[in-house]
Amino acid sequence: MPTHTSRSRIFSVLFLLSNCIFANAEPISVAPEVTPASITASIARGVDFLIGHQNPDGSWGSATRTKNINIYAPLPGAHHAYRAGASGLALAGLLDAADPRPTANAAIEKAAAWSARELPKLRRADPTTTYNVWGHAYGLRAISRLYQRETVAEKKAEWSRLAQEQVDLANRFEDINGGWGYLDVFDNLTTQKPSGIPTSFTTATMLLAMDQARTIMGVNLSEKLIQHSLVSLNAQRTPDFSYAYSFNHRMRPRTDINRPAGSLARSQACNAALRVFGEKAVTDEVLTTWSDRFLTREGFLSNVRKRPIPHEGAFHIAGYFYYYGIYYFTESVRLLPKDKHAAYAKRLAEILLDRQEKDGSWWDYPLYDYHQPYGTGYTLMALAWCREALETAK
Repeated sequence: MPTHTSRSRIFSVLFLLSNCIFANAEPISVAPEVTPASITASIARGVDFLIGHQNPDGSWGSATRTKNINIYAPLPGAHHAYRAGASGLALAGLLDAADPRPTANAAIEKAAAWSARELPKLRRADPTTTYNVWGHAYGLRAISRLYQRETVAEKKAEWSRLAQEQVDLANRFEDINGGWGYLDVFDNLTTQKPSGIPTSFTTATMLLAMDQARTIMGVNLSEKLIQHSLVSLNAQRTPDFSYAYSFNHRMRPRTDINRPAGSLARSQACNAALRVFGEKAVTDEVLTTWSDRFLTREGFLSNVRKRPIPHEGAFHIAGYFYYYGIYYFTESVRLLPKDKHAAYAKRLAEILLDRQEKDGSWWDYPLYDYHQPYGTGYTLMALAWCREALETAK
């Protein structure tokens, strides 16, 4: 056993060593105070990233940077869908950012031209995948914003026509069980409409995009199809407003992936979708409970961020749910009374300012070369909402 004197000498040496180490260490970075100005500065860095990484044709992302951990992507259609989804999110993020610089406007114009040219061509890659649904949904998000930005009546009519076309294409790929999924590889059936597994979050994503297109542009929705999808989504809802990962999972509601922790990101989108389509069970209390839970357990979701294998985290959470959950958190909270928004916006912005990468992007999962554009798009939309909520509360 060391004597009292020897212990004192050991502590003195350790103290001196620690001083030497920290004297030469880089200072610990501190996230800036959350204000509309600090959010705007962060947004500008995100915009710069998107401008600097836009493809020459106006889109974002590519099939490169595979890192030998490829996600199933039958060629060539899967990558057309990935690029459409990532580009729709990046464009929507740029539009919400409201950056006044000419370079930002030029990037928007290039991306708008790409969307008008490429979205009408979007189809499923083959009978095994319906990744195109993501392109339709996030294409609609971008088109709705382009419509609002446009001042020429004829051009507004063109965006409205394109939006209606995207809705009609999405209708074609609604699953026979109601709603939408992204894979159709679990049986040997080949049907005109997919017969795979609709997922709760894909269904919610599509429904919310359709609702926005209807509200902003007057796009016509099939009431029969909408009700079919809502029945499917409600079938995946549990009494605590967790949502099963997919329609098939509804029969095993307490397996890890379907429990509240596994549903943390999904519940934001699913609750919002049911609420905007009139589901009375999704009350303000439900939205508040899940919004508070999301922020309290954000670190739990973040633990999976940047892990390269899908669903490798606790409760089988995948990394790509992180910024998805962040964005749909804002879609859920905006349905609460406005006097509640600022407090949520401040807490969310604190997280997002701290999560920004050195290059200005945000990303959560290495998906070929699409992850930074989609993560940045999600986050720019979320931060734009935070900024607006804080400015309104002044």
